Amino acid sequence: MATSVTLLPPSSAALRSQCQSLPPFRPSVVHHPQFRPFSRPPIIRLSSRIQATSAPTLQPEIEVQRNNTLETDPFACPVCYAPLIRKGPPGLNLPAIYRSGFKCKRCNKTYSSKENYLDLTVTSGAKEYTETKPTRTELFRSPLVSFLYERGWRQNFAQSGFPGPDEEFRMAQEYFKPAKGGLLVDVSCGSGLFSRKFAQSGTYAGVIALDFSENMLRQCYDFIKEEDALLNSNLALVRADVSRLPFQTGTVDAVHAGAALHCWPSPSNAIAEISRVLRSGGVFVGTTFLRYSPSTPSILRPLRERVSQSYNNLAEEEIKDLCLSCGLTNYSSEIQRIFIMFSAQKP
Repeated sequence: MATSVTLLPPSSAALRSQCQSLPPFRPSVVHHPQFRPFSRPPIIRLSSRIQATSAPTLQPEIEVQRNNTLETDPFACPVCYAPLIRKGPPGLNLPAIYRSGFKCKRCNKTYSSKENYLDLTVTSGAKEYTETKPTRTELFRSPLVSFLYERGWRQNFAQSGFPGPDEEFRMAQEYFKPAKGGLLVDVSCGSGLFSRKFAQSGTYAGVIALDFSENMLRQCYDFIKEEDALLNSNLALVRADVSRLPFQTGTVDAVHAGAALHCWPSPSNAIAEISRVLRSGGVFVGTTFLRYSPSTPSILRPLRERVSQSYNNLAEEEIKDLCLSCGLTNYSSEIQRIFIMFSAQKP
């Protein structure tokens, strides 16, 4: 397990040097969806460089409209998926979670906040066993990468077609309109770049920033504590495995996964879990790097496939097939170079 270190903010020159010396986020390239909530023309306005594919229409009756309060705790035991019994002050905000203890009423396993996040991994409390993931996952448990993620690392995504956090957030919010007033889980949240935006929007009854990396969650907390409104908002930090989500079946309204799918050890297990926890009408939105863009010549595609073997870079048709095979429907996507935002819904 990664250990915490104290990092001093680097100078501009040192920061550029650190970013250049780190392994690339996706080694294959340096040049490297959109629900229509009702039967009306799409309201997402994207750059002409973005290519839209297969955007079906949602029916009005599946739209989720909820009050901006959560009636019960959303957490479940990652071992048996039974609801957790909570002892402590109510609320999804960070101070309340930090002062609470949780226990599974079925298997009696206990969970508590570690530092400023709630550890809901299967290995929580283990004394000898440490879970190790593939290199692409372990990389983000590094305190240096966690520190640099919003300080130069993420900005490099623009070279691959990512339109930038503000535009990506706006696009995601359009997809998530059916989930207004519900519970949103930002899986593989990293330093909480989008978790904070979702919480600040006031659109959801609760937002859970979830990641396997302890240091990413620590960095997320460092950003949150700079704003009192965020610190006391309905925002919780949870350490969990995307392939073993700590929620009961059919209890989550929206799941966001920003620039994450290519880092997951098993995209199929992760999307199956996301499908399991989504309630009927719930929405899944993700972004990732494609293996190649739609304009990549066929003769070059096998080369791109060999170069991207270190990450799970999928083709657009593979992402669609995976979502549909995991029981999701209404798949749609937006593509710009090798950036893709895709969405699907739980029927």
